[in-house]
Amino acid sequence: MQPQAVPGGARLDDTPRIAVISAFEPELKLLLGRLQGPATHRANGVEFTTGRLEGKPVVLFLSGISMTNATMNTQLALDRFRVTNIVFSGIAGGVNPRLHVGDVTVPAQWGQYLEVLMARETSPGRFTAPPFITDATLPNFGMLHPRPVEVRSAARPQLHRKFWFEADPKMLEVARGIRNVDLAHCAAPGKCLARKPQLVVGGNGVSGQAFMDNKAFREYTFRTFEANVLDMETAAVGMVAYANGVPYIAFRSLSDLAGGGDGENEMGTFMNIAADNSAKVMLAFLAAWQ
Repeated sequence: MQPQAVPGGARLDDTPRIAVISAFEPELKLLLGRLQGPATHRANGVEFTTGRLEGKPVVLFLSGISMTNATMNTQLALDRFRVTNIVFSGIAGGVNPRLHVGDVTVPAQWGQYLEVLMARETSPGRFTAPPFITDATLPNFGMLHPRPVEVRSAARPQLHRKFWFEADPKMLEVARGIRNVDLAHCAAPGKCLARKPQLVVGGNGVSGQAFMDNKAFREYTFRTFEANVLDMETAAVGMVAYANGVPYIAFRSLSDLAGGGDGENEMGTFMNIAADNSAKVMLAFLAAWQ
């Protein structure tokens, strides 16, 4: 079936649906293969596929990589479909040294860790925020001083600043009850993980508009934000969900250690394992969701 182009602003579908989002094609592949009764739609060049996953009415689409794409396309989905909940499934870089490649994380909240003030150097090695910047209170990494973002919402229309965007408590509680998902640990013969992946629900995640592969910044990110994982989209999706009053949750599996591994970045080797592991846990969530 060819995707249907529609006039700007028109509703594509009136069925209440869960929006299931991934950033790029490998993350969505397993889910599209499981979709029952698929129908495709297109708006602003973005392809949306409706159908049912685990018996639940859904709309699947790619956010695109990075914060602006994720913001723009999540809002587009909310404008064109009757979205009741948002679920993200994809890969991420591991930040918490207790976690390993292949593990699946479901953070309780997400922040935009690269929303920063770039401060001037006022003495050798000392970077100071201007006196009128009063919200750069988190520890800095050199000239980078993290800040909360400005946001409005349907429930709170006055402009305010917010760092953490919380996952929906009811969705998080269902995720805590997930058991016995068979998480893959081998990409190919001879390319297996050293340990069986685990599911970790809770803690923090952070997102920003940069691919991170730096050991020192990884360590700073863990110390400062107590983050389990980092990626390039989820906190942006969380901000859109917050602004619109739509519950959201994100499942992210570690494809690499964001610069913390002993050798070169692991993403090229374990990306598909991580993408499938995240999708498997997300499908278990949909099966349990009422």
